[in-house]
Amino acid sequence: MLEKIANIFRIPELRTRVLFTLGILAVYRLGSHVPTPGIDAKALAQFFNANAGSALGLVDLFSGGSLRRLTIFALGIMPYITASIIFQLLSVIYEPLAKLQKEGEMGRRKITQWTRYVTVLLGIVQSTAIALTLTQTNAGQSMVTMSKWGFIPLCVITLTAGTAFVMWLGEQITERGIGNGMSLLIFTGIVAGLPRGVQDLYDKATTQAWGAFTPIAILILLVLMVAVVAFIIFVERSERRIPVQYAKRIVGRKMMGGQSTHLPLKVNSGGVMPVIFASSILSAPLLIQNLSFFGSAQLKDLPVIGPFLQAIAPGEPLYELLIMAAIIFFAYFYISIVFRPDDIADNMRKYGGFIPGIRPGKRTSDFINDVLTRITLVGAIYLIIIMLIPTLMISGIHFNHIWVIGRLFDSLPSWVTSGLGVNFYFGGTSLLIVVGVAMDTVQQIESQLIMRHYDGFSPKSGRIRGRRSW
Repeated sequence: MLEKIANIFRIPELRTRVLFTLGILAVYRLGSHVPTPGIDAKALAQFFNANAGSALGLVDLFSGGSLRRLTIFALGIMPYITASIIFQLLSVIYEPLAKLQKEGEMGRRKITQWTRYVTVLLGIVQSTAIALTLTQTNAGQSMVTMSKWGFIPLCVITLTAGTAFVMWLGEQITERGIGNGMSLLIFTGIVAGLPRGVQDLYDKATTQAWGAFTPIAILILLVLMVAVVAFIIFVERSERRIPVQYAKRIVGRKMMGGQSTHLPLKVNSGGVMPVIFASSILSAPLLIQNLSFFGSAQLKDLPVIGPFLQAIAPGEPLYELLIMAAIIFFAYFYISIVFRPDDIADNMRKYGGFIPGIRPGKRTSDFINDVLTRITLVGAIYLIIIMLIPTLMISGIHFNHIWVIGRLFDSLPSWVTSGLGVNFYFGGTSLLIVVGVAMDTVQQIESQLIMRHYDGFSPKSGRIRGRRSW
């Protein structure tokens, strides 16, 4: 394994890309420790502790802890993800945008430029909401150390500029690094918070936070984490292989075709994107629930809006139901963008390919679409399972909060409705993102090694071994 890792640095271009990526990630982590001017750190920490069970944990997870400290990168990559979702949805329902997307590189560049503009606009809106929230008095204590009208524009400019810079960092990793820039930024933020999660688990073990059940609870948690990681790796590598046969044909004086191959369809083609999309959409109400638009009452205290915002908080049954529906929707939505059964069937027919027992053309397209529909549902259920199992262990699902019939669930064990209170970084979403992005990154590096005739990381990959000398 050490020899294979050393092969990365024996290839000048790959070595440059890896070092460039590491340098960009170091800049991102450095910016995650630069605080926004005018913040009272102690008051902000008390605010986060008081709202520990809300969606703040998820937003803070994606920002790598920057939101908790309100650094210049507090918004992280979430505005860019939201803007990407908007344009991907519009490309399906708005025909001029769909045509622009099919125009090739120039069309994609135009959509990317518009995505940047919308990202900055969303950054302004979200940073304004954060600034208004921070300037309100919390338990008689303000979270800012300067005047309200001096802090708001300063906070908006700082956080919006930080969001634009994070977006630029992600694009640089995609273009000049090893790819998947935005996913790697989220990956870095989660991994940077893992030591805090380990320390929290260690504190619970030393203080016997769960009484006599503490050793058993920690053992169950560790075993569950290993099982979840193994399950993620197994499903992410699973694929449905459709056999494809190419007929023999004469091109000039050569006999072409006559070979058998397969069309690989991954069970979870969307990877972590459906989870990220669903989580980013459902975390949006967090930014407005503490604002005061009607006198001194906050939105979460209003008669109708307040109960609704409380019902869509993480751990509530309605939230879990909505995020499951959103994951299924975005799984199908993402696969509809990535795979075009009609285009695949047309390309197969052009080169004399066919699926045994299936007529080329429309029948082939329908067959591929049916297979994609079935395996995408399996992939979406897998994502839901990965999300729900750790949720039951960490924060629980508050079935006892269901209106009218909530009392029927009072007899359930406390860990089902309240969880074990473990740090958020051990959740299924974080493990899925870490494992998924790590596997994608390793595969990209491995493809670069194999292309240059070096051994890859997995067995039987590559063709020749790397040189011993530099």
